[in-house]
Amino acid sequence: MSYQTPRGTYDILPEEAGKWHDLERVIREKTKLYRYREIRTPYFEDTAVFKRENDSSDMVNKEMYTFTMGNDSLTLRPEGTAGVIRAFDQHKLYGSMEMPARLYYVGAMFRHERPQKGRQRQFTQFGVENIGAKTPEIDAETIALGYDIVKAMDISSVKVLINTLGDDASRAAYRNALKEYFAPYLDELCGDCHRRYEQNPLRILDCKVDHDKEFMKGAPRLSDYLNEESRAYFDQVLKCLDRLGIPYEIDEKLVRGLDYYTHTVFEVVSTRPDSGAQATVFGGGRYDNFVSYYGGPDMSGIGFAIGMERLIQLAEAEGHDFRENETADVYVIGLGQVGSEVLATVQQLRAAGFAAEANLVPRSLKAQFKSADRCGASSIVILGEDEVKNGTVNIKRSGEKEQQTVKREELVSLLKEWKGR
Repeated sequence: MSYQTPRGTYDILPEEAGKWHDLERVIREKTKLYRYREIRTPYFEDTAVFKRENDSSDMVNKEMYTFTMGNDSLTLRPEGTAGVIRAFDQHKLYGSMEMPARLYYVGAMFRHERPQKGRQRQFTQFGVENIGAKTPEIDAETIALGYDIVKAMDISSVKVLINTLGDDASRAAYRNALKEYFAPYLDELCGDCHRRYEQNPLRILDCKVDHDKEFMKGAPRLSDYLNEESRAYFDQVLKCLDRLGIPYEIDEKLVRGLDYYTHTVFEVVSTRPDSGAQATVFGGGRYDNFVSYYGGPDMSGIGFAIGMERLIQLAEAEGHDFRENETADVYVIGLGQVGSEVLATVQQLRAAGFAAEANLVPRSLKAQFKSADRCGASSIVILGEDEVKNGTVNIKRSGEKEQQTVKREELVSLLKEWKGR
């Protein structure tokens, strides 16, 4: 019997893994520059970590993988922020880390949604959380980090969409206005929007089913309900983005898909014509009441998440030169009964920092040279029974006929000289 991957999952085969290594390298380099530290949380949590009271998001209501073990209800993590904040509170990092705490994560997430290009049921996210301080400058800096990562992957066909949801008072006034506006159109709204009408009417603006209906065009605008403090905060965020030279568009219908956001929300989207419905590269926003929800102090935070599959697809489409680093520095060829000496030589080279491969199975000289070509080795070491007796090796550059004989103890220094170390 043959088996296949479950629907909505995929294998990363060896020839594709190098692309992931390259993206992960960029992520770690950029987060180091911005002084973020990695945090790793479990792949599953208590269901209550994600299923918060009166949450209207599709993720919570329709897409979570939830299972029971005894009396425990557990859920595979559908997003990264909730687990990070839970860990932040549980371990009282607000008392041991300098604020704001800059944290990032990389790992698998799980959502039971319809698989399609760039969207799977198991997917990989990179995300950041900046917790413990609230300023427009931090909002802009967070967007800049994500923007830097996208640019480092040579993705230029993107734009920043940004909006503000205002503070609690502004959103409360806006929610009342939306409920009053949409009340006459309830029969025309989809089933999900009936639920959103009661739980969080702002999410109606983000509906993929109703967004083209004529009455949606006349919905109240949040900007008309912002108080002076919220408006000033958002204006300063935009001023900071201008100062950083990051182009943006204000999108007043941008509310994001999770209910915990306040003030700044943003998305970076692809402008490529072939992006279709999967145009979002990364998105996030600020949250004011999330840390205290899990038992921590009254602290604000801001974060974003990037779907790494989609980022790799866009980088490929934009012609990014992935640094796969899959070639070998040295290939060691053995002639005759010298297997143990070949093994000792290749281990000596690895200990010196060379990516080395060796022939450890009896094969012809021609076959071994073909293997050296396939692994992309820049240098070839040839070791036969005579060389073992004499304490020497033969060495040549790949693609050149001329070879030279050197003492075994001189091999590493010569290879370092060739490689320019």
